[in-house]
Order: sequence, then structure tokens, then C-alpha cells
Amino acid sequence: MIHNIRYRVFVYADENEEELLQGLKNLLPTAKPDRELAEGILEDDIVILSGKIERKRETKDFFKNLLDMDKKSLCKLSDDLERKVDKNGNLFLRFSKSSACEENWEICDTGDSIHLKIKVAAYPAKKNVAISLLNDVLDDYI
Repeated sequence: MIHNIRYRVFVYADENEEELLQGLKNLLPTAKPDRELAEGILEDDIVILSGKIERKRETKDFFKNLLDMDKKSLCKLSDDLERKVDKNGNLFLRFSKSSACEENWEICDTGDSIHLKIKVAAYPAKKNVAISLLNDVLDDYI
């Protein structure tokens, strides 16, 4: 169902890096992010935590947990697939940082979030094929 998951979290100067790392691990328990230091517009330090999950068991566990979200969230995800899947069949999801730190999964649309780029195993790797595949799976849970 999923080839890989790329993730990225921006940790701003007023945020606790360890807390956000734990929030990331609540979504992706095996995440071992690379740490990069960047400078923000106002010259504040920003830490970027990023990495990739490729093991089939780990991507499968993530997708199972995603499908365990409440029905309302899954319905919204299904409705939003057209704008969350790109032409190459990648599903882009953002999860609330604060919710992830509290061990909850909340898909959001804000930029200040945990960003995931999920490569859907769709053949051919096209938007309409990925959306159809995702909807087939989501329909069983909605």
C-alpha cells in the first residue's frame, strides 16, 4: 500500500525539540530523524528534523494506525484526497504538532505541523490511480 514515508518537522526557537521529537515518534515510532540547523527570517534558529521510513512493516503499521482514526477524520481525508495527492501518487498529510505530542492523531491544514509525504504503491504511479486505491481502502472504514 505504501512504498515509503518521508517526514519533516520544523522546531522553532520557542518550541521544545525533545517534546516534538516524541510527538513525531507517536506517529512514526521508528523515526530516526536527521537534524539540520537553519536560520529563520528573523534570524531565529530553526531545527529541521527529517527522514524517511522504508521498511514495509513500519509503513504498514503507520497506515493501520491512520485507519484507526475516528470516522469523521477519515471522511474528511477521503473528501480531501483530490488536493492531498500529487500527479505522481504521493499523499501529503500534515498532523498537528500539539495533538501528536499528546499521543493523538489530528490531520490539519496548517503549515506549523508534522509534514508527511507518503508514496502510495499505485501502478501506474498517477494521481487518479492513487486516489482510487486510497478511496477503496478508506471506504471500508467509513
